[in-house]
Amino acid sequence: MLDIVRLRVLAAVAAHGSVTEAAKTLHYSQPSISHHLARLEAATGAKLTQRVGRGIRLTPEGELLARRAAEIVGRVDAAGAELAAQLGLQTGRVRLAAFSSALSVLVPPAAMALSRSYPNIELHLDDAHPTVAQQRLRDGSADLAIVHRYDDAVPEDGIRYSYLLDDPMYLLSRHPGQTLADHRDSAWIAGCENCRGDLLQFCEAAGFSPRITYSSDDIVVEQAFVAAGLGVVAMPGLALRSHHADGVVASELTEFRRRIYLATFGEPPDPPATTAFIAALRTATNALSKVGAGVTRPDS
Repeated sequence: MLDIVRLRVLAAVAAHGSVTEAAKTLHYSQPSISHHLARLEAATGAKLTQRVGRGIRLTPEGELLARRAAEIVGRVDAAGAELAAQLGLQTGRVRLAAFSSALSVLVPPAAMALSRSYPNIELHLDDAHPTVAQQRLRDGSADLAIVHRYDDAVPEDGIRYSYLLDDPMYLLSRHPGQTLADHRDSAWIAGCENCRGDLLQFCEAAGFSPRITYSSDDIVVEQAFVAAGLGVVAMPGLALRSHHADGVVASELTEFRRRIYLATFGEPPDPPATTAFIAALRTATNALSKVGAGVTRPDS
């Protein structure tokens, strides 16, 4: 049988890339880490690590088992949190992975409400791109995620999506009433390769490919560039609620909006602590002002 302690050790070595860092994380000695790895190799009959200089690295077999180990350890930890939460929500834990603007706008009022109602529930927050957040749901290192996706997106296996709100998109420039087509020849500011898919899709629908001159995932930097006349940027309402620089004019792109979902993994019901936070998050979202730039619901 595979021992959960040894699987936890392997997952930690894979996550941190060294025996030293795994030992620090797990509060073990380095010889203890090496011992657990050796016993795991004996139990599986597979060579899981190999020496490289003064360190080690995982073999392909080790990497395969480490991925599964992370999932198993995550599920075991989640089960412990669920059991604790089941005992009347006197204790519990919610690990939330969400993109930056959701963390800055939607989460704080929900976290405050949760703290007032259930002061012993621990809330752990992780700033993560939706792709990363969904992976953390699968490997058990997150209990809940806030993601943005489109209706034609292929559902991730095992992940349940629950609609939260619509997030309108805006063109940020120095002049009012602008459209995407007005800036087919302009310089554009865009996020990293993983984050600029929305922009490319919007501009393609408008009949052109944007000339991306500056790259940044920081909305403060992006808006500073716009204010300085260095280019234009497309930005969702949640981000605009979080920060709106002087001299930057937002023109809503009424034909484009993204949909925000809560995501959980596995079959329902969700753990009580997660359910309590979801309720607080929905209440906070509904309470957001619908005046000006920001989130909207279909019935608003």
